[in-house]
Amino acid sequence: MAQHHHASLPILAFVLTFCAGISESYFAIPLKLNPGTVNVSSAVSLASLRSAAGDGKGLTLATDPTGQVNFLDMVNNLRGDSGRGYYIEMAIGTPGQTVNILVDTGSSNFAVAAAPHPFITHYFNTELSSTYVSTGRTVSVRYTQGNWEGELGIDHVSVPNGPNGTVTINIAAILSSEGFFLPGINWQGILGLAYPMLARPDSSVEPFFNSVVKQLGIPDIFSLQMCGAGLSVATSAQPLGGSLILGGIEPTLYRGAVWYTPVIEEWYYQVEVLKLEVGDQNLDLDCKEYNMDKAIVDSGTTLLRLPANVFTAVVDAIMRSSLIQDFSAGFWDGTKLACWLKGETPWRFFPNLSIYLRATNTSQSFRITILPQLYIQPVTEVDNTLDCFRFGVSSSANGLVIGATVMEGFYVVFDRAQRRLGFALSNCAVSGGAALSEVAGPFSAADVAADCSTRVFKESVMWVVSYALMAVCALVLVVLLLLLLLPYRRRRRSGEITDESSLVRNRIK
Repeated sequence: MAQHHHASLPILAFVLTFCAGISESYFAIPLKLNPGTVNVSSAVSLASLRSAAGDGKGLTLATDPTGQVNFLDMVNNLRGDSGRGYYIEMAIGTPGQTVNILVDTGSSNFAVAAAPHPFITHYFNTELSSTYVSTGRTVSVRYTQGNWEGELGIDHVSVPNGPNGTVTINIAAILSSEGFFLPGINWQGILGLAYPMLARPDSSVEPFFNSVVKQLGIPDIFSLQMCGAGLSVATSAQPLGGSLILGGIEPTLYRGAVWYTPVIEEWYYQVEVLKLEVGDQNLDLDCKEYNMDKAIVDSGTTLLRLPANVFTAVVDAIMRSSLIQDFSAGFWDGTKLACWLKGETPWRFFPNLSIYLRATNTSQSFRITILPQLYIQPVTEVDNTLDCFRFGVSSSANGLVIGATVMEGFYVVFDRAQRRLGFALSNCAVSGGAALSEVAGPFSAADVAADCSTRVFKESVMWVVSYALMAVCALVLVVLLLLLLLPYRRRRRSGEITDESSLVRNRIK
């Protein structure tokens, strides 16, 4: 009998530990919102958006004293545009193979093409790198649109226009994909800059920036400027892109103050939206509607994406305040472009859009505003007589996503060390000398709820799963206690406790 007690105690301890962790443990898969296509009439062919880079002139005041970071070296290190993504040049392997990597704050894997693909010009050949080591693990990521599969490996990476030094990082070598590499892109991989929780196949795969901070000793902060505001292929005459500053903030890239909002959960860069305004109209929705089921800042998403109810309210408010009557519904749902005679830009017909974010002083908020030039986006011209535009806002079933439509107006600071995101006026979000964005505050947040964030999955489905698992645990505990306390000599002592429900690993998007 004493032997049975000693054998059962470790099992009881295991079950107690397992049960205690149920409500805290869950797994997440990355949401990726690839640039969607716009279906228009056969008379209109789409061209990708273009964007302009800032000149980067001036002196930096924020060079890291360790000498690992010279922020001026990183100015204008991005190329691309919101439609096809912003990318940075990297050298992978030994000797270094140069590839362009998409900058994405909405995922956490560093993944690069390691096999030919029709839409890319070159790829990372692992066999040509003397330092590449395969871990023998497979990895796959399925996005809202598209997916890729490959193997996990480890190799050296350097960023020519980034921090000094070479870093050993986890690499997902993409061997096959579908709907991930798109026609017209000039990048061959993706740089996930979000938190480890989103890394695939699990959070033990350390993301790129975590490795850089750890190995080079730079501050745990990066900042991003994307310079595509209001510019199209027809209007831009200079190389396009922006800046990714790894390790800090470059003051020549913005003007005015940086306004900070807390990161309320470290997976995506999840923030708390308090309200939206169209012109001077407050949408006046319950603030939880804006955060249904989350609100994130994601450079890998082209548009400003809004939960369905919020999107409908925004469109209705724009139509009420717009000077345009009987506007085509196809424009709002992204299936049609709107065209004006060349030179007759439509921006004066549309109102500003404002998003209020919780300030780090939680009783206050601040407002980021984009002018129509950022969300009524020039896409193409027709017969040199018409300029055609798309609506830079769309409906979303995956929460509110502050994508490039908004980010192009701001210099965005990802201050991971202090768990906050900062917004300042970007010095490249200017047209004809006039700013295309605004930041204002502070405002009182007394008129909104103390907590506007929603955790729909955690607070509904996740809790149902948790309660079910706790019920299973309770039954198992009862049985174990009976086995411990009742003098039942003939019971078997062999076997394992297997919990089938522990195989429920993924959040469903």
